[in-house]
Amino acid sequence: MAMESRAEAAPAGPAPAPGLLRFRGPDAVKFLQGQLSNDMSALGAERLMLAGLHNPQGRVLALLRLAALEPDHIVALLPAELAELTMATLRRYVLRAKLAISNESNATALAALAAQSPAAAHCLQPGERARAIAAGLPQVYASTSGTFVAQMLNLDCVAGISFTKGCYTGQEIIARAHYRGRVKRRMQRFEAASAIALSPGEAVTLGDGRTAQIVDAVSHADGRTEFLAVAALPMLPGAATDTAAAQSAPSPATPAAPATPATPARRVECRPLPLPYALPD
Repeated sequence: MAMESRAEAAPAGPAPAPGLLRFRGPDAVKFLQGQLSNDMSALGAERLMLAGLHNPQGRVLALLRLAALEPDHIVALLPAELAELTMATLRRYVLRAKLAISNESNATALAALAAQSPAAAHCLQPGERARAIAAGLPQVYASTSGTFVAQMLNLDCVAGISFTKGCYTGQEIIARAHYRGRVKRRMQRFEAASAIALSPGEAVTLGDGRTAQIVDAVSHADGRTEFLAVAALPMLPGAATDTAAAQSAPSPATPAAPATPATPARRVECRPLPLPYALPD
């Protein structure tokens, strides 16, 4: 993922520690095929596969980057802050499957993996967060786990979903969004001309009036801040309104809760940047 001289970039806030899960056993591929959004039959050792773990409502709990070191040995990279919860979630579904899941989110295990797998070593390099943002690749952290439906993070555009692999948790909702209608809020890429600290999950108001929720952000040495955020697509009518609030408004038959003062979302003056892939029409 080329970076246009972005090696000096630093995360907007502390860099998230990388985490590592291992799946060992003859049923490892079969088990993950029934839990994650991508087709595990295409796993290999030479590249990392992006896949999502979702809840039944199709919302992304974690994003994993996986490789099959051996047919019965799969590794997954994800933020360390989500590793233990992701392992616990997956263990609930093991039942009689023949595999063991372990959380090895420590420097020794990560260094050993980097030495064993060039694909993992590349993902663990300094500056990978900035490269991912420039490439329009999403990440999910503890603050955003369970927040976004798969298509809001463009997983259908970055080879993070297979629509032919069969069932997995959340598959029905994700497939319905794919086949029956356009997703109105999607992850987009922006640049603020000044240095600004943006946190994943933070609600902001863009310069054009649209509300948005931060996915990830990085600050550059020249003072710019580049970020990914989920917002209404600008070409849609009413894109400058808070569509999320409109969609969650109570129906006429539902008594409205007493109004409470809300903290206005911080306004971020920024310009849109192109994504290196096309969003669906």
